[in-house]
Amino acid sequence: MKHATIIGTGRCLPEQVMTNDDLANIVETSDEWITSRTGIKQRRISTGENTSDLAYKAGLRALERAGLEAEALDLIICATITPDSFMPSVACMVQERLGAKRAAAFDLSAACTGLVFAMTVATSFIENGMFQNILVIGAETLSKAMDWTDRGTCVLFGDGAGAVVLQASEQKQGILSMHMVSDGSKQDYLCLPALPVSNPFVEKRDKEFTPYISMKGQEVFKFAVRTISDLIKNVLAKAELQVEDVKYVVAHQANYRIIEQAAKFAGIPLDKFFINLDRYGNTSAATIGIALDEMNEKEMLKPGDKLILVGFGGGMTSGAVLLEWN
Repeated sequence: MKHATIIGTGRCLPEQVMTNDDLANIVETSDEWITSRTGIKQRRISTGENTSDLAYKAGLRALERAGLEAEALDLIICATITPDSFMPSVACMVQERLGAKRAAAFDLSAACTGLVFAMTVATSFIENGMFQNILVIGAETLSKAMDWTDRGTCVLFGDGAGAVVLQASEQKQGILSMHMVSDGSKQDYLCLPALPVSNPFVEKRDKEFTPYISMKGQEVFKFAVRTISDLIKNVLAKAELQVEDVKYVVAHQANYRIIEQAAKFAGIPLDKFFINLDRYGNTSAATIGIALDEMNEKEMLKPGDKLILVGFGGGMTSGAVLLEWN
């Protein structure tokens, strides 16, 4: 059986930095209020780059790190909830710009769990022998989906993209176990509406439609803490490993307090959790890819290290991947 292993990582973040003090100039908040509740100090905001631009640059960097030509790609999956358009997909736009002429391409929507879901799908394609080389990207331009008068949401999110290249290997390494979960009964916890139904047969059109993210913060917090702990235990059991075998946990970068509480629930020292949300905020599907590339760039990852990637997001969705770095 083939095994999926990461051979390259990449990230792209807009140059524009928005600090908590900058936010305090446009909405009723403060650096102390944001930092104490979230751990976020700043985030990156696009000044014109769209999701496909960020995705392309992250994907290009991942290919360069992998030493792989774009024409060798069999598939491109882009996880996003903020595409440039409903069609064409961001993945198709990236395919064209990279020159990945042989690759199939599609977008995947699982909110902040997007990269984990996409890696799981990609791994399944590799394990069944269908594809050899797959580019997986998580990319978001969340600033275009923000109500900048709502301090409960606009202080949390940022823009960015993270990417990994997965390749088939004969050796039992790379992705060791995976798990995905969805719970549609909690779909109102975190929402971003699309176009309302509006046609000649609709008698009453929705005049209150607002294309912004809304969130029930306390419900999301409780869901996330429990879910992260449960998923970590699940993928460890599937791989027949113990907490002590894991070098790092890369959790979705949503809120420092969520990660802190989840670490306690899972019985894992907080220093095993990589955290960079203070600099980038919540970039949804991009957070885990950005973190992984940052760790790779800092040479924090050594061959044989075991990592758990764990995410949660709107839907509600959640998932985890346990992998061995090589």
